[in-house]
Amino acid sequence: MSLLKNYYPNILVVLQFGIIGIMILFGRHFFATPYPLALFALGATLGVWALRHNQLGNFNIQPKLKENSKLVTTGIYGYIRHPMYSSVILMMSALVLANPTIMEILLFLMLILVLWLKAKREERLWSGHDKEYIEYQKRSKFFIPLII
Repeated sequence: MSLLKNYYPNILVVLQFGIIGIMILFGRHFFATPYPLALFALGATLGVWALRHNQLGNFNIQPKLKENSKLVTTGIYGYIRHPMYSSVILMMSALVLANPTIMEILLFLMLILVLWLKAKREERLWSGHDKEYIEYQKRSKFFIPLII
């Protein structure tokens, strides 16, 4: 069981990028209609906004805390705790909107589950690492500003 625990962050990252890759591979007509394109642009903008407030040395695609990581609460992080995951969800929902097949919908739901698992793990780690994080959780949302 400890072996799985050690590789769990890596497994989540492989699943995340594997699902995204499959969705892109089978997605069609993504840029053919304005609504998916607008949704993708919104997601990309959200991701860039998040990256502007989070230093690259502080950023980690694995649900682990880097040594000397710092809590970011400015910019979009003032509203939601996991804006990069929200960005990915928006961009991939554009693929589903452009090509709403059962397979795309199931892959999208699996992606949301993987991102949720990554976020919950990060929250457990941050809660034990920085007492300010508990207060931050009270004043921010998980994925969607003002809602979740």
